[in-house]
Amino acid sequence: MLSQKAKDLFAKLDFEFQPVAVKYCYGQPEGYEHVDEVLSFCQFAKKAQVEDRAFFITKDDDNCFGKMIMGMIPKPGLAASGQAGKDFGVFKTQAPNARLYHEITTLTPGAVNFVVFCPLHMCNFDPDIVLCVADMRQSDILMRATSYISGDLWESKASSVMACSWLYGYPYVSGKVNFTITGLGHGMRRRKVYPAGRLLISIPYAKLNEVVQALDEMPWDLIAMSDDPDDQAELKRRMDHWQELSPNFVLKE
Repeated sequence: MLSQKAKDLFAKLDFEFQPVAVKYCYGQPEGYEHVDEVLSFCQFAKKAQVEDRAFFITKDDDNCFGKMIMGMIPKPGLAASGQAGKDFGVFKTQAPNARLYHEITTLTPGAVNFVVFCPLHMCNFDPDIVLCVADMRQSDILMRATSYISGDLWESKASSVMACSWLYGYPYVSGKVNFTITGLGHGMRRRKVYPAGRLLISIPYAKLNEVVQALDEMPWDLIAMSDDPDDQAELKRRMDHWQELSPNFVLKE
């Protein structure tokens, strides 16, 4: 179960849109109400954030292709042909859109029948995904937390359509943190889900404990970015030590 410390650390980041915990379930989850409207998959996290409540969805509640990414339905032939992407003007021909259907990550068919969306502060389960909508300062802190301990590279896998695959499918299967930028994805932009220019950061269960530990241990504000005289003096002391270790080492500030 997600710890209170984890909830407190994410809350300290003071997101405009609170993080959302997502859980994939084979059987109907107990203690959660069924969502009360039909939306596109990318809109359910926003609904949980704005309404500050948890709920579950089924394939019948999604009017787009998130249910396909979840393995709830097979890939529809017309969509997989690439016709929609061509008609929307996103792709020159059907072929590049069709190619995506061989590239996107989908979950095992039939393994997920229900998806829970829950604001992180009320999460009482182990999330499969934690989705954050972050401005630049929050993104800097959170992305550094993904590599502070492991040194993992920052990588973004995304496409102009089917952002749900890269936010909900790929991180879960790969175990890697992934991020995209709001305003670039066709469906989310058309539906005006989030303001443009934010990072959508998807943290899978495989990295969550490490990120929480890093947020707890690492400096959120880097000393080299500080204007405080004491910080600048300490930074100079550290850099002077480099010269003692390697007299020929030169680094311009």
